[in-house]
Amino acid sequence: MKRIFAQVRKELTQIRRDRLALVLALVLPVILLALFGFAISLTVTDLPIIVQDLDQSPLSREYIDSFRQSLTFRVVAAPVDEPPMRALEDGTARAAVIIPEHFERDLVRGQATDVQMLVDATDANTANIMRGASSAITQMFNRQLARRAGSGPPINVETRLWYNPGRKSTDFMGPGMLAVGLALFAPLLAALSLSREGEQKTILQVYVSSISAHEYLLGKIIAFWLIGLVQWVFAVLFSYLFFGLWFVGDPTPFIVGTVVYLFCNVTFGVMVGAAIPNQAAAIQAVQFGSFMLSFLLSGLIFPVSNIPASIRWISAIIPARYYIEMSRDAFVRGGGWSAVWYAPIILAVIGAVLFLRAWLAMRKMQVDA
Repeated sequence: MKRIFAQVRKELTQIRRDRLALVLALVLPVILLALFGFAISLTVTDLPIIVQDLDQSPLSREYIDSFRQSLTFRVVAAPVDEPPMRALEDGTARAAVIIPEHFERDLVRGQATDVQMLVDATDANTANIMRGASSAITQMFNRQLARRAGSGPPINVETRLWYNPGRKSTDFMGPGMLAVGLALFAPLLAALSLSREGEQKTILQVYVSSISAHEYLLGKIIAFWLIGLVQWVFAVLFSYLFFGLWFVGDPTPFIVGTVVYLFCNVTFGVMVGAAIPNQAAAIQAVQFGSFMLSFLLSGLIFPVSNIPASIRWISAIIPARYYIEMSRDAFVRGGGWSAVWYAPIILAVIGAVLFLRAWLAMRKMQVDA
């Protein structure tokens, strides 16, 4: 244990003396959390649309007002003599609503009438949101007409949003970016520490010393795990001060998961540094293997079930996937152990496999030396 703690003290001393590395370790995770937390928003609002009203009746104008009252759409003016497609072509509007003639007459008679909506589907996700929002507005308008006529719809659905009733994107993105930020900087510092020693050949001093491979690796892991823990504290405080995120249930699963998750990340960086004695190559490996895969295949932005089946299996071995589940449960849902009991176990298994791989690489290097 003395040799392990000596290794930990050595690594922390080097980090403290290297101000650039210290800034990288403590400040950049918070900056990344702020940028992604504020910049990425899944709430679509204020989309410009135009309306071509061929009926010019009180009901058609009331129907248009329904779109004006929506947060999703913003009705913009368009020349009367221009076709609606022109506004979509020049980017003036993202959609066009065309109300036919005899719109009010058909509704008063109880007949069906068709309203056409042309949607710019260049952005497929936004197009689907616009289609869903327009359908919801139309259904609400139909219910209002039914109440005036003294008859209600056969089924009246009352929807209540649980856990995130305000549909705030920060409640969804904030916990996710916490996981992605921790998946980059701590393993990057750990990988640079080992790859630098291999590149500068100072690793030879370890080979001729009395410290064993697992003691050397544990010393590295504990040191950068402590740095990652400080990063986590800063990130949680930042999330509370700027995003208003705080624990809504039992925080114990999240805290236990954080301990294991940081171990996984740091061990991955140690494994990369032990296998790649080149700092530039080690940086690229950590960026791809830890940050990019965590960003794209962890369920950060879209559900894991939406990932193509041919590569979906990769998400099962990405630690950020399970930590994001624990983070969102801790800050948004509050399910506790019954909801995420499996996540720390899977993270522990992944961490053990990574440590074994790093130990085998380090042990082989010592034997070859």
